Amino acid sequence: MQKSIRIIFLFLVFNSGFAQTNFENPEVDPNQIQKNFSDWSAYQSKNIMLSRDFVALDVLSKEISKESFLDQLANGNYIPVRLKSEDSGYYYKLFEIQPNSDTSIKATINQIGFDAYKNYKMEGTTFPEFSFKDLNGNPVTNESMKGKIIVIKCWYIHCTPCIREFPQVNKLAASYKDRKDILFISLAEDAPDQLKVFLAKRPLAYAVIPNMKVYMNEALQLNSFPTHFILNKEGLISNVLPNFESLEVALAKESKL
Repeated sequence: MQKSIRIIFLFLVFNSGFAQTNFENPEVDPNQIQKNFSDWSAYQSKNIMLSRDFVALDVLSKEISKESFLDQLANGNYIPVRLKSEDSGYYYKLFEIQPNSDTSIKATINQIGFDAYKNYKMEGTTFPEFSFKDLNGNPVTNESMKGKIIVIKCWYIHCTPCIREFPQVNKLAASYKDRKDILFISLAEDAPDQLKVFLAKRPLAYAVIPNMKVYMNEALQLNSFPTHFILNKEGLISNVLPNFESLEVALAKESKL
């Protein structure tokens, strides 16, 4: 009996150790990319997507919750780096920011972490009460959106990053044109007449709802643009996303559910 217990114990220990080998070394030198802000920023924007599903690891390579990971980014002295892995999963680990690193790195990653944490906490909540009309006079309400996946882009005319991604979001909307259960809506701060003139030159393949500044500031509490929301068919927020790249990944996942 004791021999059997020992064999089972060794088997569990072996498999536990094996399961932990899914990830390996960092894909980049965490200290090297901190030497100047531009190198770190280029890596961060291209390789780290905090809105996606990932395995979160602290500085000791211990697995932690995504919420704890984002909280430490927002309030700590860390940068996230992706680890090489044996599978197709994403493993992000925290590394300490070095004392001689550009101070802008810490300030920027704290802000990125704060926004990602705030967005994460909105997931699973009900989208705020909504009853407006788009530029064509069509009503858009919480009730009219139920039973469909809703993609919402929040923007304004003078937001350069918002406008820069127009070609990408237009292409994304076109790729789902045959999905009658997916709607693309945008909330814009600007007045109807301003939007009509602007969109005549730069079309947006979304239904556009004007005069949304107060709603976005108060109901959605947005402080960063563009911001994208994906609502599931029950009207709950599935994702809150900072850019087209993360939107594309999240919508691909939501559309298959």
